[in-house]
Amino acid sequence: MTLLHLFSIAAISAGTFFFFAGTVGLLRFPDSLTRLHALAKADNLGLGLVAFGLIPLAENTLSALKLIVIWALVLLASASTAQLIGRSLRRGRK
Repeated sequence: MTLLHLFSIAAISAGTFFFFAGTVGLLRFPDSLTRLHALAKADNLGLGLVAFGLIPLAENTLSALKLIVIWALVLLASASTAQLIGRSLRRGRK
């Protein structure tokens, strides 16, 4: 195994850990806003680490760029969706 493969395994494993931590936060936190926070933060970091670990294994530069674009789009969508859900939850409480 090369050093590049070891780096990929480490980054993907760390990303998987953050996905698992976000899932535990979803199941354990008491209210919707804290659950939303756990999912938004942990899943974005987890996906970033998985994408970062897959970049060295990409066949060409275009494939690596696609991984980065997918991660950026998920970051934007997750932030926007979390903001909208959080705002509607706060309005519903009042």
